[in-house]
Amino acid sequence: MKTQSASTSHGPSPALRRYLYATAMVTGGSIMIVEILGAKLLAPYFGTSHFVWTAQITVTLLALAAGYALGGWMADRTQRLGWIYGGILLAAGWLSLVAFACERIAFFCLGQQLALGSLLAAAILFLVPLGSLAMVGPFFVRVLTRELRNIGGSVGRLTSLSTLGSVLGCLLIGYALIPHLPNSTTLLGTAGLLVAIALGYFAIWERQRIPPAVAATLVTAFCGFLAVASPTLRIPAPYHEVARFNSSFGNLQVIDHGDGDYRLYLNDLLVQNTYNPKTGRSTSLFTHMLHGLARSYTTNVNDVLCIGMGVGIVPMQFAKEGARVDVVEINPAVVPVAEKYFGFDPQAVNLAIGDGRHFVMTTTNRYHTVILDAFLGESPPSHLMTREAFAAMRRCLRPDGTLVMNAFGEFRPGRDFLIASLRRTLREVFASVRLHASGNGNVFLVASDRADLQPLRALDMESIPSHLQREAKRAFEGAPTVSDEAGIVLTDDFNPVDFHDAANREEVRRQLAQMTRPR
Repeated sequence: MKTQSASTSHGPSPALRRYLYATAMVTGGSIMIVEILGAKLLAPYFGTSHFVWTAQITVTLLALAAGYALGGWMADRTQRLGWIYGGILLAAGWLSLVAFACERIAFFCLGQQLALGSLLAAAILFLVPLGSLAMVGPFFVRVLTRELRNIGGSVGRLTSLSTLGSVLGCLLIGYALIPHLPNSTTLLGTAGLLVAIALGYFAIWERQRIPPAVAATLVTAFCGFLAVASPTLRIPAPYHEVARFNSSFGNLQVIDHGDGDYRLYLNDLLVQNTYNPKTGRSTSLFTHMLHGLARSYTTNVNDVLCIGMGVGIVPMQFAKEGARVDVVEINPAVVPVAEKYFGFDPQAVNLAIGDGRHFVMTTTNRYHTVILDAFLGESPPSHLMTREAFAAMRRCLRPDGTLVMNAFGEFRPGRDFLIASLRRTLREVFASVRLHASGNGNVFLVASDRADLQPLRALDMESIPSHLQREAKRAFEGAPTVSDEAGIVLTDDFNPVDFHDAANREEVRRQLAQMTRPR
C-alpha cells in the first residue's frame, strides 16, 4: 500500500481530514482532563484552596497561550504533521513521567510558601504537556485551510470539535474517572490514548517515522511502568495501609497500627479521625467534644442534624442514645468506608447524600442540635461558614436549640482571622456564642438564641477515653481570648478565609503531609 502524503497541494485527503478532526477532539478532551486532574494530584500536598486552583488554571492558560503561539509559528514554516504528532507523543511521555514523579516534585515544592509552591509544582508537572497539546489547533487550521474563503468553516469546525472534546473530557473526568479510578490510572490512560492517536497517524500516513515514534512510545510505557511499580504515599512502620479509595472529594485511606488497636482515617493525607477497632470508640478529642458539648448545652437532644458524617462516629453516638439523627454527607464514597472499618450503621440514621448548605435551606425538619463537622481537607468549606449559611442552620433549630461547630484554627495574633471571623459571624445570627479549645488546633463554637448561653450540665467524662480526659476538661473550661477586630463578618458575597487563613492551613498540611514522605 502506498503511503499517503500528509500534505499535498490539494490539501489533506478526506480520510486524513477526518483523522485530524478526531485528533482535535482527543487533544481537547485531554487538555481538560489534565487541567482538572492536575488540581486533584496536587491536593494531597497543597490542599484544595483557591491558591491551588489558581495555580493550576494559571499554568493551563500559560500553556495554552504558549502552545497556540508556537503552533501557529510552526504552521507558517511547515505543514508536516509529523511534528505535531511528535508533540502529542511528547505530551504522553511527560504525563507518564508525571504519574511517576508527582509525589517527589510536590514534596520538593512544599518547602515554598503555599501560593508559590503550588504554582511551581503545577508548572513543572503540566506546562509542557498542556503546551504541546495546545499546538494542535492553530497547526491544523493551517493544514486544513487551502483557500481564504473557506477559513471560517475550517476554524469553526476545528474549534467546535476541540471544544466538544473538552466537554466530553470534563464530563468523563468528573463523573466517571475520578470517582472510580486512581488518579495515576486516569493520567496513564490519558497518556495511552494520546500515544494511540499519534501512532495511528504514523502507521497510516508517515510509516518512515514509525521507528522513532515507537521509541517514544516505549519511553512513555517505561515511565508508566515506573509509576505503577512505585508505591506512593508510603506509610511508615509499624503502620500499614488497609484500604485506599479515590473519590470526587479526595483520596481516602484507612491505616492500621501494627497491634490492631489504633486505626486512622485520612483524606488527602490529612488525619480526619482515629479509632480503636477493639473498643469501637474514637480516640480523637473532637468527636467526644462535639457530642459532649451538644449534650452539655442543649436541654433535650432528641432530634439531631449532623452536617458532615466523618466516618459516622458522632452520628452513631447520638443514635445509640435513642436520638433521631439526620446525616447529610456530600461524599458518597465515605459511607462504605465508614460502614466497613468504623462501625457505622446506615440503618441507624437517616442518611442524605448531598451538600449541607442545600439541605438546611430546603429541609422542613427542626432539630434540638445541629452538628457542623464538614471538612474539605484541613478546613470547613467556606460556603458553610457565612452569615447566610448560619442563618439557614438557625432556621432548622428549635427555639432552645444549639449549633455546635468544629473548626481548626489559631488564637495567636495575626493567625486568628478565622476564629475571630467565625465568632463575629455567628454573633450576627445567634444571641450567644461560646468558644472551646484545648490548644491542639481544634476549636469548637457553640451558638444558640439563649441570651446567656451557659452549660446546662457538666461534660460526661465517663464516656471519654482516659487519655483524652485532661484535654477534654481543658477544652470544656473555655478558650483563649480572641479580638473581634481580628476578623470580619463572613458573607456569601465576601468570604476571604482561604486567603487570610492560608498560613495556618499551609502549616497544618505541610506537617501532616511530611509524615508520609518517602524516606
